[in-house]
Amino acid sequence: MKSSDVLIKPVLSEKVNRLSEKYNRYTFIVNRKANKLEIKKAVEEFYGITVEEVNTLNMPSKVKQRNTKAGLLTGRKPAKKKAIVTVAEGDSIDLYGNI
Repeated sequence: MKSSDVLIKPVLSEKVNRLSEKYNRYTFIVNRKANKLEIKKAVEEFYGITVEEVNTLNMPSKVKQRNTKAGLLTGRKPAKKKAIVTVAEGDSIDLYGNI
């Protein structure tokens, strides 16, 4: 798998901001077929930093429902995989630079 196909997007939330400030950890949505070694290599190549540790979690798809005038609409949210990347001390990633 190519490095450009591994990382899909970074996760931007208050919880992720606290993790990055306190523990130097960053969270990404990644390809569901990618393993920890591929994720580590892709982050190091893309951001030019040293990765110490990669933790992954698979998030299953969920059924979502909402009420409308036409009745109950049912759909599914897709499954995804998250990677929490711990960066070496002294390194950092500027996730808000491209916004």
